[in-house]
Parts: sequence; C-alpha cells; structure tokens
Amino acid sequence: MINRHLSFADSGSTGHATPKKQIPAPCRIGLALGGGFARGIAHAGVLKVLEERNIPIHCVAGVSAGSLAAAAFASGASAAEIARISSAMRFRDVAKWTLSRMGLVGSERMVVFLRKLLKSFRFEDMRIPLGIVATDLETGEPVVFRGRGEVTMPLRASCSYPGLFQPVRDGARLLVDGAMSMAVPARVCRALGATHVISVNLPSQGWKSAGANVFNVVNRCFQIVQSRVVPDWREASDVVITPEVGSFGWSGFSKAEDMIRAGEQAAHKAIGTIEDWISASSREWKRTA
Repeated sequence: MINRHLSFADSGSTGHATPKKQIPAPCRIGLALGGGFARGIAHAGVLKVLEERNIPIHCVAGVSAGSLAAAAFASGASAAEIARISSAMRFRDVAKWTLSRMGLVGSERMVVFLRKLLKSFRFEDMRIPLGIVATDLETGEPVVFRGRGEVTMPLRASCSYPGLFQPVRDGARLLVDGAMSMAVPARVCRALGATHVISVNLPSQGWKSAGANVFNVVNRCFQIVQSRVVPDWREASDVVITPEVGSFGWSGFSKAEDMIRAGEQAAHKAIGTIEDWISASSREWKRTA
C-alpha cells in the first residue's frame, strides 16, 4: 500500500491533494571534445573563451586528442597551461618508433608527457566529472572510462590511432582510438549528468590521392567511419563548435597558434547561445524558488 502522505502535501479541509512544486534542474553544461591528432590543439582555444566568459562546466568527455584536453581541463589545468604545453608538444613526445606487428609506434612516452599536462591522475581526484572513450578492437564498441581509477592507460588507449600506434591492453581487451567508435562523446556527457552539451568537432583534411601515404589512407578511413555516426552525436548536442582546422595536417604541431586561434573564433560564435542557457536557467530557478 502506498502511503499517500509521502506523495501529496496536506490539502487542509478540502480533501484534495496538491502536487508538490516541481523545481527545475539547474543548467549543467557538458563539454564533449572530438579527436583530430595535432588538430586537438584547437580545443585550447575553445577552453580559453569558455574560461574568459566564466562558463561553468559541469563535466567533460573526450576521444583521442580530445581526451588529453578533457583530462587536463578536468584536472584543473587552465586554458593557458593547456595551450602552452600543447603548443610545445611534438610527435616524439608521445610516441616511440618500434618494430611491432600491431603498430609502428608505442605510446609509453605519453606517460611522461601527461605528467606535465595533468594536475591529477585519477578519475576520483578530478575537479569535475571526466569521461574518456576508447574502442574495443574485438567488438568495435566504445569503452567509456569514468568514475574511478587512473587515467593514464585510458588516455593512451583513446589516442592509439590504428595502424600507427600499437593497441593498448586492458586486461583481456585490446583498445584503440576512441574516435573509431564515437566521433564526439556527447552522449557520455549526458551520462555524466549534463543537461546541455557543447560538442567540439574538429574537421580533417579532405582526401587527395596525389602524394597520399598510409597515414592519409587510414585518416580517410576514419572520416568514412565517422560520417556514418554523425547523426548520433549531433542529436545529443545542443551546440556544435567547429573550428576551421581542416587545412591542417594530422602532424601539424608547428601550426599550434593558428589552431588555437581557430578554436577561439569558433567558440565566440557560440558563446551567446551558451550564455542564454545560463540566464534562462537562473530566471526559471528564481521564478520557482
């Protein structure tokens, strides 16, 4: 039997039940950062604008290069710190050429790089909730790391670009780049409690057969796979920020300043909508309080 006193307020002598006042949930903004190898430096520009405009971020999730920016931000690194460290980064800082049947480079060096980039190294110690996405090589399904545990292995796995980086082992699983199964982790932000999601999508270079090499081929395969899953992450996004970085190559670290500027410019175009969410939520909260 249901105790009606738990469900309804006392209505006095009329005998009619009065529903409890519905208090709206506060605006909780999630930030979903897509992959793009060196183009991931553009995320620092987006973060800079959000930081300057005091946009409160409730949670953040990332795939591939986006996972590095997401983890740094969640750990408490400022946009300026992320930009400085990312701008100085080179391929050799995270990869070591080696002979293996499963990849041309290992990602063990990334551990040293992460010590410079992150301020915390466990999910439970992050300033805000963090989600990192990798892909199970056997099933092809996304593997979402969140909540508890260390972040180094998930970050290495999320950035393990197939054909270039060796897969990362997690128990019985072999994990590769998160962008293979989830181009932008908007739905992960929803799972972390976001009511509104800002997705940052980094377009890559188009296909050019002239002078193409194995990396161009793999990159084009990424584009084809991700084009099939675009509706899924866009449906879970409230705003999509798209920095104009399509002209930069996968290893274009030397163009860091240009990519950061592209991130800033794209974020400025969306900032009005984002601030409207916060204002509307505040007005609704005061109205019903």
